Amino acid sequence: MKPFLLLLLTTVLACAADEKPANPQLFKHRITGLFSHEREPVLREAMAEIPGVELVSIDFDHAEGTFRYDPAVAFKGTKPDDIEKSLNNKVGQATHYTLGIQPLIATPPDQLTRVEIPIAGLDCQACCLAAYESIFKVEGVAQATASFKDGKLTALIDPAKTNRDDLIAALKKRQVKVPGSEPVKP
Repeated sequence: MKPFLLLLLTTVLACAADEKPANPQLFKHRITGLFSHEREPVLREAMAEIPGVELVSIDFDHAEGTFRYDPAVAFKGTKPDDIEKSLNNKVGQATHYTLGIQPLIATPPDQLTRVEIPIAGLDCQACCLAAYESIFKVEGVAQATASFKDGKLTALIDPAKTNRDDLIAALKKRQVKVPGSEPVKP
């Protein structure tokens, strides 16, 4: 019996020696679906469900979050290039795919332009999410908010990739009413 215990103890110690202690680091990711401040608690609740990943801070103005995790522990067996995709899937599952994680936008913040568009007919969070999603998917949109309370959509855009007319067209395609954007009748 003693040789078995010695073998077992040796195996356990060898396995423990192979495991590296956690080495959490800070990472920034763009957060999709963060179209209003009321969405922050949803994000925080979702992050509490994801083991090994901590939400450190949120930069709402740029739709970015700082997260702390050890990639080797929180995403064990995941290739480094697939970690962000894996985190996106975990956040999506925890929020019924209303929030997500994407790479940071490459355009420097000082080169982005703020665009405000009046919107009408949005009377709930789901309507605002639909308006937000139609805009956020437009190439060149770095961040967007939609508020039925304020009756407007706000976006930070890369003017080299998109413009106000593109955003209005995306909203109209989603059947969001944009007051003052109707063509003038002769």
